[in-house]
Amino acid sequence: MQGTTAKPRPRIDPVSRGFWDNARAGKLSVQMCQDCGDKHFPGSPVCPKCLSENQSWAPVSGKGTLLSWVRFHRAYWDGFRDDLPYLVCLVGLDEGPLLMSNLAGVEPEQIRIGARVEAIFESIDEEFTLPKFRVSD
Repeated sequence: MQGTTAKPRPRIDPVSRGFWDNARAGKLSVQMCQDCGDKHFPGSPVCPKCLSENQSWAPVSGKGTLLSWVRFHRAYWDGFRDDLPYLVCLVGLDEGPLLMSNLAGVEPEQIRIGARVEAIFESIDEEFTLPKFRVSD
């Protein structure tokens, strides 16, 4: 993309690496405590429920409920200017955790809170694949 400003990129660290590896493979995942079974997102070095350090990334269904959404008309980072306006959503995954992402493939007038959604994946490059959501009803 010559001549365009790059979008900010997620920072991959030892805690988040499993999430990004799974996304690159087309799988949505949340962190799961191996001691108490709590599923949570974003990832953390310790379980927010029992404080165990025994965490792993577990694939989930990628299905959930649209809890909220907003249409951005302003680019807070120059790299998003060409995407304006774009949709950002808050999804309650069927497995429990909340995830914020982009809503794709739907016009704003067709969106309804409570709609069923499912994860889709957009390959950015060899390193990054971004999970997004589309309405599935």
